[in-house]
Amino acid sequence: MQLENLNPLFNFDEMPKQELVNSILTGQDILSVSQFDRDSLSYIFRRAREMREMVHRVGGTNLLAGRVLACLFYEPSTRTSSSFIAAMERLGGSVIPITQGVQFSSVSKGETLADTVRTLEQYADTIVLRHPETGAAKLAADYANVPVINAGDGAGEHPTQALLDLFTIREELGQIDGLKIAMVGDLRYGRTVHSLTKLLMQYNVSLRFVSPEILRLPMTIMNQVIDKNIPVRETHDVADVIENADVLYVTRVQKERFSDLSQYEDVKDHYEITTEIMAMAKKKMVVMHPLPRVGEIHYAVDNDPRAAYFRQVQNGMYIRMALLAAVLGRA
Repeated sequence: MQLENLNPLFNFDEMPKQELVNSILTGQDILSVSQFDRDSLSYIFRRAREMREMVHRVGGTNLLAGRVLACLFYEPSTRTSSSFIAAMERLGGSVIPITQGVQFSSVSKGETLADTVRTLEQYADTIVLRHPETGAAKLAADYANVPVINAGDGAGEHPTQALLDLFTIREELGQIDGLKIAMVGDLRYGRTVHSLTKLLMQYNVSLRFVSPEILRLPMTIMNQVIDKNIPVRETHDVADVIENADVLYVTRVQKERFSDLSQYEDVKDHYEITTEIMAMAKKKMVVMHPLPRVGEIHYAVDNDPRAAYFRQVQNGMYIRMALLAAVLGRA
């Protein structure tokens, strides 16, 4: 989001900050959390709260009537695809849902990503893309003439998930600055962890990374954390962090990211959040998970009021409503 790349007819000095942020988002690709600063995050969060209030009061609006969203998912998805579809429909828009596997599309005939997005832009006003290869969203945006929203690209980033994660932390605990945040599980391949960590670097937080050795956070991201002088520590044991954590962000060990399945078998059950573990935690804290889970949080924990992962899911729809409205210029 570089101001110098935007329409020079805007007089940014005379625009209220809220309108300025909206103007910056209008027509823009959403590819990385690096596009967002604290002002734009605050703007999106305000809009998400308004969307939540509107949904609770009347269910939906015609704000994006006549607009079309193409959901192009090269990987399986439940929450991300469903929440984008629900967000667009609650805003009065329509959806082209290519979410049941591109094996049923022209991709199975060898069509390139570039040609697929250039085809979909003939029908849609924006494209949401999930792809197994890091950098695919940027490639699609380079070819598309409509905004592309990155819904996860391999082990790269998942910006809308990070936005809803940060929003959930803010809504659950009333603040972000000053919090101690522990991330647990697959930190190497977990794109949700990568994106959330980058967003958290803008705040006064302490970070704890809990993982097996082979799933440690990539050094490229760890070095960014260190360069920001953010207090950080790595450990292999949840017990080292649970007593002081304000946020316990748990992730699934992703079988699909392993080329050597024997390594996956060695670490798949490395961490399990149980009621016994939760008994060691603060009375006021939250447990989060981008989902799906495969055993790393026991079902008995669901009854704990600190378990926020299903509220986190709902927040995803409000954040994506806010983003779609802003990107399509109707915020």
